[in-house]
Amino acid sequence: MNNQHLIDITPELVRQWLSDFYGTPVAPGQVFIEIATQAARWAANIELGSCVYWLSDKIDEPIISDLCDFRRPKPPNLKEQALTALHAVATGANDTREQYQDLDTIRAALEALPDE
Repeated sequence: MNNQHLIDITPELVRQWLSDFYGTPVAPGQVFIEIATQAARWAANIELGSCVYWLSDKIDEPIISDLCDFRRPKPPNLKEQALTALHAVATGANDTREQYQDLDTIRAALEALPDE
């Protein structure tokens, strides 16, 4: 099973969980966010594994494989990342830090092209 995830836990969600647990608003640190993200991903993997196990004797393997691919898609390749970054830069959809990251992604994609 591919372990790539689309699940990302936002600081706001962690803040809400901490507030629910402690009863007062608590600012999450990066460690809390990382732990919450890993916990959510772990739970998602357990759930997907249970679904695959339950379905394994009920439906054809290609359908199960499609389900796993849909729920754990492969991360975008460098070309796809560069196109997304180019769109963000062109539309001004990010801040300066993100813009530098996007430009680095575009540069890496261009450097990966074969020399002619």
